Amino acid sequence: DEPSEWEKAELDQAQVEQRIKEYNSQINSNLFMSLSKDGSYTGFIKVQLKLVRPISVPATKRVPSLQGGRTGPRGQGVKRRTSFYLPKGTVKHLHIFSHTRASEVIDALLRKFTVVDNPRKFALFERSEKDEQVYLRKLADEEQPLRLRLLAGPSEKVLSFVLKENETGEVNWDAFTLPELHNFLRILQREEEEHVRRLQHRYARCRQKLQEAL
Repeated sequence: DEPSEWEKAELDQAQVEQRIKEYNSQINSNLFMSLSKDGSYTGFIKVQLKLVRPISVPATKRVPSLQGGRTGPRGQGVKRRTSFYLPKGTVKHLHIFSHTRASEVIDALLRKFTVVDNPRKFALFERSEKDEQVYLRKLADEEQPLRLRLLAGPSEKVLSFVLKENETGEVNWDAFTLPELHNFLRILQREEEEHVRRLQHRYARCRQKLQEAL
């Protein structure tokens, strides 16, 4: 994708300092940006997680809390996994540096939820609204989300961040491990069984009403 207008902008040190002052004056929270002596800055970004497929976590751990808090180190060499769907509308705030790259944001989000899936399965998107239209652009690995946030200002309509699956067309099932594929099959089977149960219940009611009418 082509870089956004925010990515193309260049600011000198004085302009960065002025932008930070303007940004902090416009927010209604304590999620301020702070300028360091070396010219870098820190701040918060909010990321909405809109994942369609389930995520995998170590089977020995509980499903991570969506309310924040500390989590254990990301499971490495984990043989047993369990999969679950993140609730719709899940949001995370991250405190990052101006030089933090999009790929590092993805890694941090996965650590927050103790997700053991390959980070390459996910992508960070820039979302914007203009003229009642919604636009999505996938960020390149090296792009700096906090810099984009500063340049766009605090408005979520002008710019927000979304974590989604890294769609590249057809699903590459070879990228999933055997335990993950088994978990997906179990989840699909449960969903199928629930769907069949609802259909059977629906037609049973219809049959009963027809019999009553006769």
